[in-house]
Amino acid sequence: MIDIAGRTAFVTGGANGVGIGLVRALLEAGAKVAIADIREDAIEKALSSLDNREVMGVQLNVMDREGYADAADTVEAEFGPVSLLFNNAGINLFQTIEDSSYDDWDWVLGVNLHGVINGVQTFAPRMKDRALSGEVKGGHITNTASMASFIAGGAPGIYNTAKFAVRGLSYSLRHSMCDYGIGVSVVHPGLVKSYIYASDDIRPDGLKGAMKAVDKEAVERLAGLHEFGMEPDVIAARILDGIAENRANIFTHPDHKEELRELMDEIIGDYRDYPEDSGYDQRVAFEKMRRDSFAETRRKAKDVGRGGSDAG
Repeated sequence: MIDIAGRTAFVTGGANGVGIGLVRALLEAGAKVAIADIREDAIEKALSSLDNREVMGVQLNVMDREGYADAADTVEAEFGPVSLLFNNAGINLFQTIEDSSYDDWDWVLGVNLHGVINGVQTFAPRMKDRALSGEVKGGHITNTASMASFIAGGAPGIYNTAKFAVRGLSYSLRHSMCDYGIGVSVVHPGLVKSYIYASDDIRPDGLKGAMKAVDKEAVERLAGLHEFGMEPDVIAARILDGIAENRANIFTHPDHKEELRELMDEIIGDYRDYPEDSGYDQRVAFEKMRRDSFAETRRKAKDVGRGGSDAG
């Protein structure tokens, strides 16, 4: 079980929604927290609501690789090595793939997928090196995906694509970072009380060329729906609970359990009992070795952090 107290946490999209819930929960647990967000006014508002000296804000567009590295350097110069990373920033376009433009793809993937990639590429090598040198023991990387990483309707198509990719990235990273005593989890929230329905408000000017006109009535409907979303503080508490248990998947909402079971059954149902081909026996022998090795890797990843972990 990882000890959060005394560690430095970096939370993207930290000024609103799940992000601010995480910031509050981490501060309550004794961490030093950096709020990284694209909106400086939102950062100031968040900071003014937090009566804690060990919190700072840093303006960051997660699509900006150089900006990410600069933000990381700024935070670590102030608070010390980051050993808790929360790749949480996200936006959405509630539309189908065939009705989307390249600008739409570049924006949604830029934030929801490349933003996570940039966070991992910025911090994972630092965390690995510090673990190997003994400078910081343990740590955890938490990537926010969505139930949309499993459930893909017609819309939101690009969002689904990004979140499926974040799930795969997180699984792979979990199975490599465990070698250094660092855990990785992927979070799958359902409906959240947040402002994601108003994502167009922060769309970069350079990616507006082929955007559709904002449907204000649809935005109002989504705003009403999101009022019934789960409170960020509830979600944050459940995320920290999942980190404490080093779960690969953190499901914050109970809403989708049976639907997910149905989807998994449908996937297995798509298998067919084809006759054995000429290379079957050799492939099965190879796959058994791979499967046994992968099972051991998953066991090792699950055991990361057991017995406690020193703060850094």
